[in-house]
Amino acid sequence: MSNFVFVVDTDRKPLDPCHPARARQLLSAGKAAIFRRFPFTLILRHPVEPSMTQGYQIKIDPGSKTCGIAIVRNGTDVIWGANLNHRGWQIKKRLDVRRTVRRARRNRKTRYRKPRFNRTRPQGWLAPSLDHRVQTVKTWVNRFMRMIPISGFALELVGFDTQKLNNPEVTGTEYQQGELFGYEIREYLLEKWSRRCVYCGKENVPLQIEHIIPKSRGGSDRVGNLTLACVPCNQKKGNMPVEEFLKRKPELLSEIKARIGVPLRDAAAVNATRWKLFGTLKAYGLPLTTGTGGRTKYNRVRMNLKKDHWIDAACVGRTDKLNIRTASPLLITAKGHGSRQMVRMDRYGFPASGPKRKVAGWKTGDFVTVVKGRNAGLRGVRLKTVRFGGSFDIRTDGKVVSVSRNYICKTFSADGYDYHF
Repeated sequence: MSNFVFVVDTDRKPLDPCHPARARQLLSAGKAAIFRRFPFTLILRHPVEPSMTQGYQIKIDPGSKTCGIAIVRNGTDVIWGANLNHRGWQIKKRLDVRRTVRRARRNRKTRYRKPRFNRTRPQGWLAPSLDHRVQTVKTWVNRFMRMIPISGFALELVGFDTQKLNNPEVTGTEYQQGELFGYEIREYLLEKWSRRCVYCGKENVPLQIEHIIPKSRGGSDRVGNLTLACVPCNQKKGNMPVEEFLKRKPELLSEIKARIGVPLRDAAAVNATRWKLFGTLKAYGLPLTTGTGGRTKYNRVRMNLKKDHWIDAACVGRTDKLNIRTASPLLITAKGHGSRQMVRMDRYGFPASGPKRKVAGWKTGDFVTVVKGRNAGLRGVRLKTVRFGGSFDIRTDGKVVSVSRNYICKTFSADGYDYHF
């Protein structure tokens, strides 16, 4: 079973979705044409009489990396599902790189944008990597409302107790004391790691504070991510992932992972964005219901459904019965709209190529079908590189292949997302 097909009339007003078999009949009879491929939508060629539509609800299970989306008809039939993968950590990494470049230019006394101080942020401001999660969900809600008559929303409004994630027994005033109560950081680490190098076990040598997950790879300064290492081990590890550094010592790796605690960045991201997302959906003026994470899990286990983000979304809120009418959710991955940088730089900051030249009618990320040449027959592949000379690169089966733009036909224009089933 695949997702139901969205249908709009000749004036692009949303109608009731139809079964894929009915969509094939409409296309074969010439009564409809393909309006959009992702998500698959038909547009009728002839006007139809308006009719009473059924109740369709968008259910959302927000997550730090993946957001589950389900469209439920009359509260029981799940007719469409998707897993929306965010790119918040990529945004954070690029902002970190940009900040590093600016600081380096200032230190070299080269031309730079002067640092700004005393700036105020509006109420409800979120970091770009967090705001991206809210805006991406809003983008897709707007798309759904143009393709299907929506009557309401359901949102899992979950909040994580980050202290209980680390210590399930924390109570009372222990919330105010924290993990470092009664210690300084270095003394706490010496006590926790037995005053020896965690990697080689040497004692009575100078020890340095070491990030288990390097900051360059998303690690934080939280004390749960800190340990002690001797100078040679610290320098040898560098910014390598701890899994790679200790791949020949699996027992030591498992012991360290058991003691560093639960990573909290995903829980913090959900906590920071949940009310902003709630306010965004509330602004549409449609009925909005909320549910807890415990209620979602209870519904899923009670109905013996598999664990998946879009299934969790369908189970949000008060649900007595669900009929899963689809088994092929659309996998959506946010890719962005490319780089605005006009000239590529080398490692030293000097121009490595000439300015980019736009190619009319083509851009990176377009879905194409190869109709000629030795690669003829490839369908649904994406353009990786667009060149002004007419030689484009496509990626297929992990390989990069060059094709002429005279041998390809565009099937879907890039919209900042990648799609799979």
